[in-house]
Amino acid sequence: MRVISGNLKGKKLYSIPGKAVRPTSDRLRESIFNILAFHVKQAVVLDLFAGTGALGIEALSRGAESAVFIDIHNGALSVIERNIKACELENKAKIIKWDIIKNLNCIKSDNAAFNLIFIDPPYNRRFLQPTLHNLRKVGSVKKGACLIIEHSLLEPIPLDFPEYELQDQRKYGKTLVSFLTYIV
Repeated sequence: MRVISGNLKGKKLYSIPGKAVRPTSDRLRESIFNILAFHVKQAVVLDLFAGTGALGIEALSRGAESAVFIDIHNGALSVIERNIKACELENKAKIIKWDIIKNLNCIKSDNAAFNLIFIDPPYNRRFLQPTLHNLRKVGSVKKGACLIIEHSLLEPIPLDFPEYELQDQRKYGKTLVSFLTYIV
């Protein structure tokens, strides 16, 4: 795994051995960021189920202002920290250990800051609905924010959230990438 573009282009990223974490492939990351092109500069990024941190780090490499990485697994958190240090992004990144399914109070704020949000939960575990609910409930998402959700073909985006509008959806093998806008 490497950073695809930006000021860290070509930088090698560490991964997690085994099958516990499914990192977003370089090719898929490149496709996502080609679609996002103008949404990344100066973005305040939230990387949920961050895994290796590759999506948030790619955004930082391409000009995002800052990124918060959230995961619950110690192995993932350790690799995210290692990748952030290797890329010298400590001043732009924050890592939080948290159970996203329970709530997102760890980012609760009166100031809706996040405008670029990556959500890449474990496939087919029914994590999308509680994640979108908790994200809405916490009040830290800017109106017009772009949400990018990587999910299984077998787990569609829940449609019972009027705050989120599906803008685009792309199929890459057994993976769907859905682009939503937060419209509240």
